[in-house]
Amino acid sequence: MEIGIIESVLCTNSYKRGMGMDKSKERIRKLMSADVRMGEAYYLFSRRRGVKENELNVLYALDDGGAHTQQQIVRDWLMPKTTVNTTVKALVREGYATLLPQGGGRDKQIVLTEEGRKRAQEILRDVYAAERAAMERTCSRFSPEFVEAVGYFADCLLEELSQRGGQGAAGKGNEREEDAP
Repeated sequence: MEIGIIESVLCTNSYKRGMGMDKSKERIRKLMSADVRMGEAYYLFSRRRGVKENELNVLYALDDGGAHTQQQIVRDWLMPKTTVNTTVKALVREGYATLLPQGGGRDKQIVLTEEGRKRAQEILRDVYAAERAAMERTCSRFSPEFVEAVGYFADCLLEELSQRGGQGAAGKGNEREEDAP
């Protein structure tokens, strides 16, 4: 018998059933540790490939075939504005991306050039293969719904922390600053 994935992964109702704070805290710490290890995996991959981590992240964001503004990347990928701006300027300078006017505003659409798509595929091919293999291994052991459960947890955490520490994703103050304390 399979337990509901959200409950089994995040155990949102466990505290109400008397599991207690210690077990809940332990599960959250495991989840946060896993998040750090995933970030470290991408970081180490980028270093081994001789690619700046920020370039990897922006190429990943742009490799869906669509056009994106810097503001969309900042918002969707929670990257600092200055990091996205610096990385995009480098990609444009190196011929991997181009900026297209968007309406009458200052924001421009960032689109990978043909060379940029080749570069993204060259770098991301192994990332995508590793992600697919890791997902297949994970889904052979756990329900694929764990992805939605973790996403739901992230949204709830963002909302809860925003309520306790100031404005968050829905309001001002959601930009990440690289030099913030």
